[in-house]
Amino acid sequence: MQLRHVIRTRGGASFGRWAKVLAMLCLVGAPAGADVLPDDRADVLYHNYSGGGITIQGPSVLVRKKVGDSLSFTGSYYEDLISSASIDVKLSASPYHETRKQEGASVDYLHGKTIYTAGYIHSREPDYQSDTGYVSISQSMFGDLTTVSMGYRRGWDSVYRDVRDPTTHQIENDPTFHQRADHRAYSVSVSQILTRNAIVDLAFEAITDQGYLASPYRKIRYLDPTVAGKGYTLADQIYPNTRTSSAASAQLKYYLPYRAAITGQYRFFNDTWGITGHTVELDYTQPAFRNLPWNGSMIFDGSLRYYRQNNANFYSDLFPRANYQNFMGRDRELAAFHSISLGLGATYEFHVPSAPWLSKSSVNIHVNHLLIDYSDFRNALLDGDGYTVGNEPLYRLNATVFQLFISAWF
Repeated sequence: MQLRHVIRTRGGASFGRWAKVLAMLCLVGAPAGADVLPDDRADVLYHNYSGGGITIQGPSVLVRKKVGDSLSFTGSYYEDLISSASIDVKLSASPYHETRKQEGASVDYLHGKTIYTAGYIHSREPDYQSDTGYVSISQSMFGDLTTVSMGYRRGWDSVYRDVRDPTTHQIENDPTFHQRADHRAYSVSVSQILTRNAIVDLAFEAITDQGYLASPYRKIRYLDPTVAGKGYTLADQIYPNTRTSSAASAQLKYYLPYRAAITGQYRFFNDTWGITGHTVELDYTQPAFRNLPWNGSMIFDGSLRYYRQNNANFYSDLFPRANYQNFMGRDRELAAFHSISLGLGATYEFHVPSAPWLSKSSVNIHVNHLLIDYSDFRNALLDGDGYTVGNEPLYRLNATVFQLFISAWF
């Protein structure tokens, strides 16, 4: 998921530029069982993220349609309107506004109790382009009590750097800077029905990244007593060109006697940069208020998520000198921190009398509040407010995510 930090946090629920890809894959979704194609439906989403000096907002559209009994096609479009004046931008660059657009398409093929899926996603913004292809296979077995899925993703990124032309004052790509990054991910998961009320999901994913993995905008800082008033100098980050990570998760969903459901999940993350992350999440879903207008009903849900990680082995908020070590980074996603996320949502499901071709419709509203406390990332913008370099207050981020989601099944 602070625009480029929340979105690109890797040890947590997302990582790198692939966070948006994964979000879109979640929106596209996979069928609950391997012997059932996804329902025909159309979804429209508006999202708004606000926090840490960053605002991200925009629409997302998805349409899914079956052709016969064996094929299902999906098309999607996602757009972010981004404005940023975050702590990182204010320290080493100027505020910016940009638009990010993403298109995706996928196909599901059902053969017996097996579903084969293939898809492609293209994402672009002024200083970054990403292409991702993915395939997966999902198989039901043992009387449909067990579903085994395997997947593979391959991504190609082109990284640019925006600069301001001194003559026209327009923002354009720096012709001297163009980097590339490649990504591969392998996943396997098992979904097992334990009882009529309990389902357990186990998943494992391995990811490899190669190429330019840093940010061309963010800087490290190192002690420099010759700089009056600050005591430090900024310099470019230096990242390793490779990164391998793995994540394992377990989720248990239990359906309660009064039509509600509770879900618990744990996720463990580890990578070759020395980051280890732990995620614990608890979700609760409660249907209510049946027989509302248009034969409608309500569903309420809440979630509580806790995440913590240690810092990368080449991260420091303040290096003692220039060229202190081979690799040096100061991105917040590499720092040690813990976060708490609280989410609340409501869904109104209904049938439109004047639209008999729609089998069902729904309106969903979700609000999520995120609080991140950093253990070794300081607010360097306060270095002139009575704080000595390296002793500024630790940074804290508060952010709110709002989503309005409309779906129609046909």
